[in-house]
Amino acid sequence: MLSELLAPFIAPALLNILLVSLQQTLAMVSVAAVISALLGLPLGVLLVVTERGHILPHRLLHRSVGTVVNLIRSTPFIILMVSIIPLTRLLVGTTVGTTAAIVPLTIAITPLFARLVEAAVREVDRGLIDAALAMGGSPWQIIRKVLVPEALPGIVAGLTVTLVSLIGYSTMAGVVGGGGLGDLGIRFGYQRFMPEVMLMVIVVLVVMVQSVQFVGDRAARAVNHRLQRRRQQPV
Repeated sequence: MLSELLAPFIAPALLNILLVSLQQTLAMVSVAAVISALLGLPLGVLLVVTERGHILPHRLLHRSVGTVVNLIRSTPFIILMVSIIPLTRLLVGTTVGTTAAIVPLTIAITPLFARLVEAAVREVDRGLIDAALAMGGSPWQIIRKVLVPEALPGIVAGLTVTLVSLIGYSTMAGVVGGGGLGDLGIRFGYQRFMPEVMLMVIVVLVVMVQSVQFVGDRAARAVNHRLQRRRQQPV
């Protein structure tokens, strides 16, 4: 479908390269997003429940996790990607290409999602937590049945923001050999002075971001409506 739309505007050879670059970007974003979600969700919850006065207070753990998250978030992505080259080589056996780019993308985006999850979980009404404690709920039960379900609309919205940021990071990965649309824009649009290629890359990225934002907003509203209906059900 995409190839048919772009065929009148771009040469077939460049169109093939564009499609390959798009596939690389989608692969980087999807794999990094899944891993980041699996890691960032428990980290975000942990940042809340281990603070003083919550259900699992642990001062040392709370400060340690918060410090690591802040250190990674404060490091520019380009610098982070270069600085963890030995770790990338250790994990995937190479430092160039789409597979290698997934490692720094995941490390960079996980703390962002963790902080967004933390913000969403903090918004949960404290009265619900106290009621669950009064009924004898364990910390794990409160996390699974109260904190995460109640914070789910905010978590979905945070995941949308994370995906949009991840798309931007993936283009920067192309600057240092990560492949994808960023690499295409640099090699052809900038270095070979082909503005039409750069324009096509920008258009594709805009479409990706708008699509992610649209789907994410719809999903957050759907989850929020479902949560409201559950609250309105008689006990």
